[in-house]
Amino acid sequence: MTYVLVKNGTLIDGIGGEPLQDAAVLLKDNQIKQVGRASEIRLPDEDVEILDAQNGYILPGLFDTHVHMMMEFSNLEKTVSTPFSYHFYQAIEHMKKTVNAGITSVRDAGFTDVGVKQAIENGLVLGPRMQVSINPLTITGGHGDSWTRSGIDTTRPTYPGMPSGLCDGPEQVRQRVREMLRAGADIIKVHATGGVMSPTDHPEFTQFSFEELSIIVEEARFRRGIKVMAHAQGAEGVKNAVRAGIHSIEHGIFLDDEAIELMLKHGTYLVPTLLAPVAVLEQGKNSNNMPAHAIQKALEVVDIHHESVTKAFKAGVKIAMGTDAGVMPHGTNLRELNLMCGIGMSPMESIVATTKVAAECLGWEDKLGTVEDGKLADLVITKVNPLTDISSLENQDNIVIVVKDGKVVKDLRVGATNLVTQ
Repeated sequence: MTYVLVKNGTLIDGIGGEPLQDAAVLLKDNQIKQVGRASEIRLPDEDVEILDAQNGYILPGLFDTHVHMMMEFSNLEKTVSTPFSYHFYQAIEHMKKTVNAGITSVRDAGFTDVGVKQAIENGLVLGPRMQVSINPLTITGGHGDSWTRSGIDTTRPTYPGMPSGLCDGPEQVRQRVREMLRAGADIIKVHATGGVMSPTDHPEFTQFSFEELSIIVEEARFRRGIKVMAHAQGAEGVKNAVRAGIHSIEHGIFLDDEAIELMLKHGTYLVPTLLAPVAVLEQGKNSNNMPAHAIQKALEVVDIHHESVTKAFKAGVKIAMGTDAGVMPHGTNLRELNLMCGIGMSPMESIVATTKVAAECLGWEDKLGTVEDGKLADLVITKVNPLTDISSLENQDNIVIVVKDGKVVKDLRVGATNLVTQ
């Protein structure tokens, strides 16, 4: 059994209370055993290794509840010419960048199979703790169907462990959910509306009927207790999804008052991904990665998106941090927090959305999301106070230490290459 004492820092525990100065956190293996002021920690009568926070700020391991680990958007030529297996090797770097940003837990919203998750769990590669949705469900011609009017289909190929998500009608929908569950899905992802990135639809277009969405929820939740997340941008699609019992709304671009009221009534989470349309516009300006249809739709929605999420936050909808990473480069996830502050959140509220609320959204609140006795030992130490400069989190050099499952997986401290035994 190994004890580690994290000391000489200010604790921002993820719960939202006042930061605790001169804080210490005692870890044993992969669990938090004690939290409090350094003078209050009762040290065991055995060796304790010291992890010096060097006057930094101690936070829980951070979450991103909407990522795509097996992709990072590129132009069409590169997409169609890249060998299939290359994406797995790229993902190793995507996952490393994610952890280096302080993100120790993610919910993958599509295209990552169980083998990638198992490789992380078994220590073959460094990556965040994962929930995977395997492949999103989509209608023919909807968001997720990458068939283009030239006849070229750029939809990612299916393979063992990655069944097709294309389905139309109640029976196909039921079968596809069962196939995703068979493939090991921790959560089911459905495209309830069109989207910005898809070539033949629009974010306001409604996809899947209420009956079909209800079947998805029934198959997932009632049979296995598994939740459903819905890409939902248009108001009618959002309302269909919420009424059907879907757990979280991803994006929520065109929220109206009725949609917000329904989300409040049902306790539905909103994962805004404010960074996604911003990133589309940035890449459209600075590279040739983005197709014209995506840039045009992002221009249409970026301001409306901001207004909708602002209205939802002010109404009290539960907001969990998510980015759509893969649309933008992995490792830039924490830009989302500054954008969340732009809708009226305080820096502390944005941090809570990235820790406690995000853990609750994933159903992991009993073991992650806050720095408390009994939780898993996921910690992040920053050298700049994020409560006075939330944008400081965007610079990975300010994320000095990352601890996942009690193990230091990143350490940028000057002059501190090893733990010191007390």
